Amino acid sequence: MSIVTVATSPIEGQKPGTSGLRKKTRGFMAPHFVENFVQAILDAIGGAAGKTFVLGGDGRYFSPQVAQVILRMCAAQGAKKVIVGQNALLSTPAASHLIRLNKTDGGFIMSASHNPGGIDEDFGLKFNIANGGPAPESVTDAIYAATKTISEYRILEAHDVDLGAIGTTTLGGMAVEVVDPVSDYANLMETLFDFPKLRALFAGGFRMRFDAMCAITGPYATEILERRLGAPEGTVVNGTPLPDFGGMHPDPNPTWAHELMDVMFGPDAPDFGAASDGDGDRNMVVGKKTYVSPSDSLAVLAANAHLAPGYAGGISGVARSMPTSAAADLVADAKGIGKYETPTGWKFFGNLLDAGRVTLCGEESFGTGSSHVREKDGLWAVLLWLNILAERQTTVAEILKSHWQDFGRNYYSRHDYDALPVDKANAIVDGLRARLADLPGTEVEGMQIASADDFAYTDPVDGSVSKLQGLRIVFADGSRFVIRLSGTGTEGATLRLYLERYVAGPGGLGLDVQDALAPVIAAAESLACIKATSGRDGPDVIT
Repeated sequence: MSIVTVATSPIEGQKPGTSGLRKKTRGFMAPHFVENFVQAILDAIGGAAGKTFVLGGDGRYFSPQVAQVILRMCAAQGAKKVIVGQNALLSTPAASHLIRLNKTDGGFIMSASHNPGGIDEDFGLKFNIANGGPAPESVTDAIYAATKTISEYRILEAHDVDLGAIGTTTLGGMAVEVVDPVSDYANLMETLFDFPKLRALFAGGFRMRFDAMCAITGPYATEILERRLGAPEGTVVNGTPLPDFGGMHPDPNPTWAHELMDVMFGPDAPDFGAASDGDGDRNMVVGKKTYVSPSDSLAVLAANAHLAPGYAGGISGVARSMPTSAAADLVADAKGIGKYETPTGWKFFGNLLDAGRVTLCGEESFGTGSSHVREKDGLWAVLLWLNILAERQTTVAEILKSHWQDFGRNYYSRHDYDALPVDKANAIVDGLRARLADLPGTEVEGMQIASADDFAYTDPVDGSVSKLQGLRIVFADGSRFVIRLSGTGTEGATLRLYLERYVAGPGGLGLDVQDALAPVIAAAESLACIKATSGRDGPDVIT
């Protein structure tokens, strides 16, 4: 074995987004691409010497090769140890837990989350810091700066490490510890939830369907739901992680998890349904003939978290991303606890969690989590729902109805326009941004505009400021819409339109969501001209 220094030069387009760097897989396969980015990460965090890292991912195509590159580069640069999930597999929340459990210096997560996988699809790589959460903007900015000045990288010439065998080996002077990717995470879940009560729930005939979408949560859900909780074999479907996710788009929403939706709205629907995404950090929850929006899910979990042993003492606060509905805020107000509104991106919750200001966090993009890790956690959310159902002995539909009667209903939807030409997407956003100052006090579609701004966030813990986080138009009745460009796509631009309307009740709580939002949808089109500018008849995905 020998350490070699390889001359290289900057590669354009290596700027991390809200969740690391995501590109088409073939882009990552280009010469020096992975090595440049990994070296930039190591340089940005002050080197690898003497440090311990976690490594794993969702098993998508090209992950095994990238894992070996990361190991050889860490070894070449003096890392003490890398803890790797067996076969380089780790869900994102499990990786976060391992970072925290082992008090490591951070971790490399190979995933493009909910994006499709395969040689012609997407790949991603991100670095999580020592608290287990995604690198904050100060670190990602330093990584990007390093990618623009890189001139060489260092790597160990060595054979591949056997990542299929659990145990510790050495690579150069570095220890490589291969661990069961599931057990530590499953053990953590047992400390948070009432597993005996959940076993009794399933023993009593409770029926569930969990769709792992051929992604990473399959082994986790099988171990926890079927083995530890006694759910019947076959409760977990599509449970084997595949490099291309079996051709699925592993995004748990009604459009892409349509097989689950068909079952849950079919004639013999189970009591409860759920799905998770490519790397296991997202969730969709469905009752019998009842869809639960992510915003409502966060609010229900915040209102009922005390029913689970891990949260029996109550929660300190709740945080949500700005585009997420304000339903959780109503719960926080009623409980007299803190509430926070952050930009999109889980990294913005890290400081609040570390400071103990919040216990639960959520995003409208099917992400929910708590202080047990520093990532959103799909299976955790599912287990908390199960714990609530077991305690309340009622249905998902009844829980939602009761919640809306207590707090009112925030009708909410997101309309996605995918793979737009970048110039058209920018024209929509820039055109509306230019008009913001003139909109307050004007009327559109019979509604008066109360405020209009481009959301900026000042972190209450460290004082850092994040600007240009989304355009908000708020009406006098509290209705609003938000427009922002997503940072999770790999081609073109994804424009997202978020729509919200609050109804206090008691009447008007059972409307069709899109019907209830119709005036807000019309106002958004009138002001932003999305269809006219994009040339699209409507959104590609509605959630």
